[in-house]
Amino acid sequence: MAHLQEEKLRLQEELLALQEKLAARESEEIAASVQLRGQAQEIGRLRSEMGGTDAEKHRDLLAAENERLRQEMKAREGELRELRRQQAACRDCTHLQESAGLQERLCQLQREAEEARAKLAELELEVQQKTNRLAEVELRLKDSLAERAQEEERLSRRLRDSQETIASLRAQPQQIKYVIKTVEVESAKAKQALCESQSRNQYLQEQVGMQRQVLKEMEQQLQSSQKTAAQLRAQIAMYETELERAHGQMLEEMQAMEDEKNRAIEEAFSRAQVEMKAVHENLAGVRTNLLTLQPALRTLTHDYNSLKRQVRDFPLLLQETLRSARAEIGQAIEEVNSTNRELLRKYRRELQLRKKCHNELVRLKGNIRVFGRVRPITKEDGEGPEAVSAVTFDADDDAVLHLLHKGKQVSFELDKVFPPQASQEEVFQEVQALVTSCIDGYNVCIFAYGQTGAGKTYTMEGTSANPGINQRALQLLFSEVRSKAADWDYAISVSVAEIYNEALRDLLGKEPQEKLEIKLCPDGSGQLYVPGLTEFSVQSVEDINKVFEFGHVNRVTECTNLNEHSSRSHALLIVTVRGLDRSTGLRTTGKLNLVDLAGSERVGRSGAEGSRLREAQYINRSLSALGDVIYALRSRQGHVPFRNSKLTYLLQDSLSGDSKTLMMVQVSPAEKNSSETLCSLKFAERVRSVELGPVSRKAELVSWPSQEQLEGDLPGSSGRGHASPSPGLPSGRSTSIRRKLQTSGKLRPVPV
Repeated sequence: MAHLQEEKLRLQEELLALQEKLAARESEEIAASVQLRGQAQEIGRLRSEMGGTDAEKHRDLLAAENERLRQEMKAREGELRELRRQQAACRDCTHLQESAGLQERLCQLQREAEEARAKLAELELEVQQKTNRLAEVELRLKDSLAERAQEEERLSRRLRDSQETIASLRAQPQQIKYVIKTVEVESAKAKQALCESQSRNQYLQEQVGMQRQVLKEMEQQLQSSQKTAAQLRAQIAMYETELERAHGQMLEEMQAMEDEKNRAIEEAFSRAQVEMKAVHENLAGVRTNLLTLQPALRTLTHDYNSLKRQVRDFPLLLQETLRSARAEIGQAIEEVNSTNRELLRKYRRELQLRKKCHNELVRLKGNIRVFGRVRPITKEDGEGPEAVSAVTFDADDDAVLHLLHKGKQVSFELDKVFPPQASQEEVFQEVQALVTSCIDGYNVCIFAYGQTGAGKTYTMEGTSANPGINQRALQLLFSEVRSKAADWDYAISVSVAEIYNEALRDLLGKEPQEKLEIKLCPDGSGQLYVPGLTEFSVQSVEDINKVFEFGHVNRVTECTNLNEHSSRSHALLIVTVRGLDRSTGLRTTGKLNLVDLAGSERVGRSGAEGSRLREAQYINRSLSALGDVIYALRSRQGHVPFRNSKLTYLLQDSLSGDSKTLMMVQVSPAEKNSSETLCSLKFAERVRSVELGPVSRKAELVSWPSQEQLEGDLPGSSGRGHASPSPGLPSGRSTSIRRKLQTSGKLRPVPV
């Protein structure tokens, strides 16, 4: 209650201070009203002299409005005093928070009222300034009029004098001309003075017009002041309504809280009586027990003192024990963390060193790198137990995969294994280092091997939306060429060929069915070349797409039981990159062979008949010859049977140690293809163990006359023979595509 009284007293003091401020504001308003009345009298006097204006009428209305607002302010102050009396009558009220909120609202309203009065005072000051300016203009007008009257009077006197002089000189004829001239001069001066007076009068009239314009502006300002006053009255009315509503809510809440307080007091009093009765009863029982428990109490007191001493000493003992335990545990944890960090650092260093040594060993030995890629299960694999995946992967080593064949698990280790979810981009990231070495003057060969339907063509060629290694390799070559354009000049040319039924055919030539032969270069280098093989110079990705489309149209594909679009030939994309370092004169020549081998197949499962059976026999025979070559290379035999097949003969440069070679073995994970998958993986392991020796770089120091001569050095097409068309070749479409290639501005055959 004392706190409530103090809060009430503080509130009363604030109300008294507010009342004093209001009284001071009233005195200021009285002084402003006196000043306003003086201004009104002055305006009335000016109106009597010059006539009243609309601005003066609005000014009178503003004065009346100001008086009315002052009366409303007095009424609000009376209501404030009434509210203060009500608050004084409610000294024991507990609604201090509500009273404080209302007090803050009241202060806010008073501040807004003071702001409104300040605006009104500013408007009155501006009216006073305009009135003073008007008075000054009127004084200057009076002075101008007086000066004008004096000038007219002076001119009239001079006119009368001139007339008298004329009358007196009429008696002297000999001087009349002179007198007339004199009068004329004096008349011109009078006219000039009269014109000056008229111009001055016009200037004064313009000044009066300007002052009237000023009065109009003051009228507009008075109108805006009236609008502001109306807005202030609306805000005051809103604040009064909100104040009344808050006052009513405060009274209702005060009454409700008073009732609740009385009810709580009654309930507490009744509970206290019941508890007091129970306490008296318990006290009587306790007194009885105390008399019987005094001996036991002395014993317990002694024990308590002993335990108290032990408890007092226990925190110190516990803190010391915990401190030593924490120190030992922290030291042990730090030692373990240090050991783990050191082991992790050594492990990472050993992994990097092992990878570096392995890559260096592979480079020095010239081993054929072998990557494996497992295609996903497709709807062509069917359903049931035979369509279940028989291939699993090692979670800790991405170079190992496991094949479940006839109930036994067989493990294979390659250089890299790509699971079914691996994208074309991920596969190309692993081979792009080999592709870029072609720019540096190395020969590179990448060929895809596996059974039919395992995804070889998809990996090498891909689709238009998701291209494979072929197109990505050429795009990468163009990107590298552009990045080195400041120092190097490069020329890139491509050839596309296929081996169909042991016949080498040019897929970009005018006669794709013509058979070509493989011969040794006449320069004595020992390398092989194909006379008459068409070679197109490409300069952009658009050129690549045109070449791929032309070569794809001419390639032989047919439908079998194992693959709807089975490749019936071995496709070879040969990319030649010739470069010249303009600063040193170093010329490099690199060749990139991208080979999509036809898939091995079992005739009984593929259902091949007729020409398809003959194609399958040639495919299996050439792949068998490739196996014989790999076996001879692995066992380091003196004679390697490269000439047993056109395929192995054409790949002789890539398999005889003069090329960086990568084999992409494609694997089908279906259980029904586990036998073919086992053969493919075994062949991949044999290929991986072949050592071809270090690779040499094709570079020489020569001069490079021009880019045109570079393109002129590229081998072009030579004479063609005529062969019978093979089945499945759309000759009409291939002819139209070749015509487009030859009519292109950028894509053209390189001359011989």
